[in-house]
Amino acid sequence: MGKKRGLLAELQHQSQVAQRKHQQQASAAYKANLAAAKRAEDAQRQYERAKLQYEKATVAEQKAMEREAKRLHEDAMLADVEQRNAELTSQYEQIDGILKATLDVDDYVDLQLLRKTAEHQPFTRSDLELPTPKRAPVGAPAEPTFVEPEGAPRGIGGMFGAKKKHAEAVAQARAEFDQRHQAWQAEIAQLPARQAAQDEEYQQHEQQRLERLAQARHEYDIECQQRDAETATSNAQLDTLIANLAYDVEEAIQEYVSIVLGNSVYPDCFQVEHDFEFSSALRELTLTVSIPQPEAIPHVKEYKYVRAKDEISATSSTVKEQKDRYSSALCQVALRTLQEVFEADRPGKIRTITLTVGTEAIDKATGRMKQAPLLAVAVDRETFMSFDLSNVLPSATLQHLNALVSKNPFDLVPIDTSKGVRGK
Repeated sequence: MGKKRGLLAELQHQSQVAQRKHQQQASAAYKANLAAAKRAEDAQRQYERAKLQYEKATVAEQKAMEREAKRLHEDAMLADVEQRNAELTSQYEQIDGILKATLDVDDYVDLQLLRKTAEHQPFTRSDLELPTPKRAPVGAPAEPTFVEPEGAPRGIGGMFGAKKKHAEAVAQARAEFDQRHQAWQAEIAQLPARQAAQDEEYQQHEQQRLERLAQARHEYDIECQQRDAETATSNAQLDTLIANLAYDVEEAIQEYVSIVLGNSVYPDCFQVEHDFEFSSALRELTLTVSIPQPEAIPHVKEYKYVRAKDEISATSSTVKEQKDRYSSALCQVALRTLQEVFEADRPGKIRTITLTVGTEAIDKATGRMKQAPLLAVAVDRETFMSFDLSNVLPSATLQHLNALVSKNPFDLVPIDTSKGVRGK
């Protein structure tokens, strides 16, 4: 069961879930739970470390370490118990404070605050905006120079064939020089082609960069356009909703109620769903709320560590305590729902609310799951808004409103709705 939320209602619901989670994390119970979990983790780590040290110890050391290991083990178990009890406390505080949670806030939703602005992340491929680094131009090698061999004969030395040997050395050096010079000239002749190839390679890399940049820009622009379009669509829907609310259009009032109830975030272990219809002719909202079955609420009253058995045992809440908590939660959900809708409806477009709260249960006649109504009430705006819910006993308030309430909600005994919510 549960009316499907519209886009605005779903966005608002997710925002409220995140905000409520943040508030819960700031609560004393949540911090105590975290601290207990940390102590349990530290104690277990110390115990594991002691076991490793025990394996390396001597016999005499092991006896002392056995006592220490036992102590650390008990500390770990006690810390585990503390963490479990802290979690229980947190859950029970949330369930027992279902009504109070809405009294601490203004349930009115200023629709103008739901107007969106597209938020675009910076372009992530700024690296592609930088030109490809150019390589140094192809350099020309230095032109070889001829160096005549040393040792040219002088004077009488030339008479003994030295002159001839020197001439041969010069000839060989000249031949080698000519060869190097020819190679140099060939390399010089290739310079324009090598430079052109380098330039062409650069242009190819640059073209590829520009193409990748264009593609990345195109994808980024599409993403931005999509966000802009989604934002424009959301804001257009918001404008339509605001305009239709001014003219008391039924669908608009129902969408606003959906947003209001989407803001209503319940404990993780006690989630609720809403279904509703508004009649503009009667100015009446028909509202059905589905709550979890009794099994959803923890039945453990307290955890204890039993040293003799070296185990953690759970003490269950009495049946009366379980019944009282479930009945209280049922009544609180009813009043909370009425409070949220009436308080949020500042213009007073909803004059009366007929509310039914129930849960799914097996029909004893058919054996199939069926919605079992556990509470029904009808109330007008003027009467309900005159109450100070911070000082009431929810069951007494519902009795004052002539509500139909199950005689045994915990056992899912349904109310008789054959005569309608008003019992007439």
